[in-house]
Order: sequence, then C-alpha cells, then structure tokens
Amino acid sequence: MHWKIGKVRITKIVELETVGSTRFILPLATNEEIQKLPWLIPHFATEEGRLKMSIHSLVVETPTRRIVVDTGLGNDKEGRKVPTWNNRNDPFLETMTAAGFAPDSIDTVLCTHLHVDHVGWNTRLVGGQWVPTFANARYVFGRTEYEHWRDHSDESDKLAVFNDSVKPIADAGRADLVASDARLCDEITLIPTPGHSPGHMSIHIQSDGEQGLLTGDVAHHPCQMAHLDWSSTADSDPSQSPVTRRELFGRFADTPTLVIGGHFNAGHIRRDGDAFKFVALA
Repeated sequence: MHWKIGKVRITKIVELETVGSTRFILPLATNEEIQKLPWLIPHFATEEGRLKMSIHSLVVETPTRRIVVDTGLGNDKEGRKVPTWNNRNDPFLETMTAAGFAPDSIDTVLCTHLHVDHVGWNTRLVGGQWVPTFANARYVFGRTEYEHWRDHSDESDKLAVFNDSVKPIADAGRADLVASDARLCDEITLIPTPGHSPGHMSIHIQSDGEQGLLTGDVAHHPCQMAHLDWSSTADSDPSQSPVTRRELFGRFADTPTLVIGGHFNAGHIRRDGDAFKFVALA
C-alpha cells in the first residue's frame, strides 16, 4: 500500500493483521457503537462492528532520506505479555526487501514511541546478541520518551522490551535523542503528542503544497477520531490522550491532510466536512 505527499512516498509494510479481539485495547468500541459509524465499514471494521487493525512499519522516502517509521514486534523476542508476540519467526525483513527496501538501504529509523509493538525490529538476534537490524541507519528516539523508559522500566515486560529492542541501539552508538518537536529534514517535522506514552511523537509531512500526518498511537483506530474521548487501555495518561487527539486533529481541521495511523488496517483518513467527521479511503 502506497501514498504520495508531494515528493514524499510512503509504503506500508505489514507484520500482523487482526480482526476483532481488540476490546482489550479499546473497551468503549463495542460492536454496536462501531456500527453507528458506517464510514468505517468495510475498510476499518466488519459489518458486525468488529475492528480491523494491523501492526506495521511505514517506509517514508523523501528526496534525501529513506526512513522506517516504527518497527513492529520483531522476531525471537521474549518476555512479552501477549503470548503470540513471543518467539516470533516472521519473514518481515524478506517482505521489506521484496518491496524494494533492503535493511541496509535504510538510513533512518524513527520511533514514534517505545512500546513493544513499535520497536521490535530495531534489533535482531545474531549469535545470541541483539544487534541493530538496520546497520546503516541512525535511530531517532524522542529524548523524553527514551529517558522515561530508561528510568522507569520497572515491570518485567517493559524491561524486556527496553533491554532487547532499545538499549542495544544506544549501546551500539546508533541512537539520536531528539526534542519532540524536532525538524528531521525539509519535509518532516515532529509534533509532541503525549498521552499514549510520556514522550509520544507524531510526524508531520509537507511537500509541494500537500501534507500528511503519521499519528502513531494518538489513535489506535479511526473510530477514535470520531470519539475523541475513547482512550486506549494502553495509554499511560488516559486523561491527556483525549486532549492530545482534540488538539492534533483540530490543528489540521481546515486543511486537506492525509492521516495514517500506527495501527490503521487499511488506507488512510481524510476530513470530510466538520473537523471530526472522517471518511475512510482504501
């Protein structure tokens, strides 16, 4: 799946897709409530109101950069709370390579935040050691996000994620810690969007008069763009996350903006009419 924003090209590389079994993450998104949002069907929900979601990476190509945004679950990882996220053996890198993005061709990895399903392919297991997957890339982490998890990964699952997918990058000298509003290149600027995690960042893309927004987990599913108050159970600050959603989507309410979420199953969203009514496009 591809998008174009001016001279910027975005390609989605899927690791895992799901239908249903998402109530644990969005408890207010009942089947009945989802059926009241017909614009979600069929691309983002089934006729029965079951949510469609994915875990994926986005490859962003600018005239000067080749960037991977978020890196999914990864292979061979252990200590995850979700049983099926442990000891995975998926052909994700082969899929990337077949799409034209060999790991060695990536010059930047940008993590919107450092949760388990956004950092897994930062590293791969080689000879019993975790090494950077993208050997020629600089890894861009938000400084606030990195320092929080470095200092507060007390729970065993969070410690496992930091130790196998984040710390090895820093230890290898490949990490660049940046401000949450940093400008990455001419076309890409970061936007601080805390709530889902303390230092969560979204990505604003501008090129040739067009613009796009990679939201990360500001919204796990497009239904949260219609129901800004529907917080995720994974939000570190569920009172802040609705405020962030309203501010972020309100900021782009009056200009055509392509919106791609960190777990949106298909396509993107565009505004249609008022600021918080969206139409799904495949």
